Amino acid sequence: MNHLLDVSVSTPQSTPRFLWFRRLLRGAANNLERARTRRLLGQLDDRQLSDLNISHADRLNEMDKPFWR
Repeated sequence: MNHLLDVSVSTPQSTPRFLWFRRLLRGAANNLERARTRRLLGQLDDRQLSDLNISHADRLNEMDKPFWR
């Protein structure tokens, strides 16, 4: 006979408010990262753009996007 008990480890569930706040922070961090990388893209010279295979039109299109997209 098996005397082991079936004990499942319970993990605390996050409250909906905490999840909302976490998503908000993650979204803000993503937006800041997009803005930072687009700002760096604007600082690249012609040689660096050609090394990355990015045209001037592609760079301008990317830099014209709002930070949330």
